[in-house]
Amino acid sequence: MIFGIGTDICDVRRIRASLERHGERFARKVLAEGEFATWKARSARWPERGVRYVATRFSAKEAFSKAIGLGMRMPMTWTQCEIAKLPTGQPVIVLHGGLKEWFDAQGLSAHVSVTDETDYAASFVVVEKKEKTE
Repeated sequence: MIFGIGTDICDVRRIRASLERHGERFARKVLAEGEFATWKARSARWPERGVRYVATRFSAKEAFSKAIGLGMRMPMTWTQCEIAKLPTGQPVIVLHGGLKEWFDAQGLSAHVSVTDETDYAASFVVVEKKEKTE
């Protein structure tokens, strides 16, 4: 059963400006540890790819926060929600700490899709409530 749906569109130019203004501090605020390492590696090879990476993660986390109905308030935090990739390249939401505990206690699972195009990054998240097996 669908628990919630969230979508978000993010202006990549706004993320670029935040990174230019605040640098690594902004990235650390938005990205989980694994994401931060990926951002550093991508930014070193091609800075624009690093900007788009942060924008897609920002967008996906906003969409996820809407789908779970919490917005950006506890236990939802930027760094306890990670957008990772399966070996196939499919994006997946990996939760940590109190957010993971809350999510699991609710019996929820999530699906995420992310995309970016020139000036925008967009994400769509569907959160399902797992069926109880008796």
